Amino acid sequence: MPSSALFSAYRLRDIEFPNRVGVSPMCQYSAVDGFANDWHLAHLGARATGGAGLAIVEATAVLPEGRITPGCTGLWSDAHAEPMARTAHFVASQGCVPGIQLAHAGRKASAQLPWAGGGPLSAEEGAWQTYAPSAIPFDAGWHTPQELSVGQIEDVAKAFGTAARRALKAGFQVVEIHGAHGYLLNEFLSPLANQRSDQYGGSFENRTRFLRETIAAVRAEWPERLPLFLRISATDWVEGGWTVDDSIALAKMVRPLGVDLIDCSSGAVVSYAKMRVGPGYQVSFADRVRNEGGIATAAVGMITEAHQAEAIIAGGQADLVLLAREFLRDPYWPIHAARILGVEPHIPNQYLRAI
Repeated sequence: MPSSALFSAYRLRDIEFPNRVGVSPMCQYSAVDGFANDWHLAHLGARATGGAGLAIVEATAVLPEGRITPGCTGLWSDAHAEPMARTAHFVASQGCVPGIQLAHAGRKASAQLPWAGGGPLSAEEGAWQTYAPSAIPFDAGWHTPQELSVGQIEDVAKAFGTAARRALKAGFQVVEIHGAHGYLLNEFLSPLANQRSDQYGGSFENRTRFLRETIAAVRAEWPERLPLFLRISATDWVEGGWTVDDSIALAKMVRPLGVDLIDCSSGAVVSYAKMRVGPGYQVSFADRVRNEGGIATAAVGMITEAHQAEAIIAGGQADLVLLAREFLRDPYWPIHAARILGVEPHIPNQYLRAI
């Protein structure tokens, strides 16, 4: 059989990924009071049996007010870890590495489910107080967030660390800190959302301070033997906002702090950004951060074809590819991609009769 970069093993710290294909964290909006359930098990379990090398649980709030919607998962109590453990253990049993993304939605919290409109919740719908680096709404008609005090910032960083401890207990082998898509950590990074005048605003050093403190809090709870990922919006797509050059500088800053891989997405910190979307439109961000920032990266964004994904890995543009919508369309994408590339796919024994 021909060799394939996409289906080669990859090691970070003590964890070996059987291939370079991962399930990107995708909100399912199906939790109740933050508790995961059978839907989450079935969703990620199907992709694990379909041959993914990594499966990451959706943005999981470290505090109840950090949920995007009332249907988002959480890890703000020990009880929330128990149903999460079912998913982690089943994913691992299929030879797939279980991961979880820890998040706080900041000023974009307290939103409706997407199929209910996706806008800000009304008081009648159970809206809650949102928080941000500055008291600036995400968009017209959105909640005006409360500016976080220095003490509250410290509390949120600690909450990320505590959630990481719960994730470890639940059996996850990768934690990803969500610093993208206009959520709280991204809001601190971007000068478009962060207009503070204290030690958390203004300069690049100050705007990255909260993220660095969060990384330290997570690493204090997350074992050295396990990888830590960071998802970023590599650019705001707006003049005067966060840039790819900023992302490269951030990569050099966070690697010594214990971040092993940067998951390179983009945009969503403001509503008016004009993004140039097309197949593989964010791969160049992963390429630059990897090769100029000196850190492993994951490429995301309209990666749908086997040869496209193979070229990204073989060409040294990224170390992993994370698929989202394509995995919703086809839970067995890795099996199909392996066959296209002439590689023997990993198929569960229970499904061998379908060959």
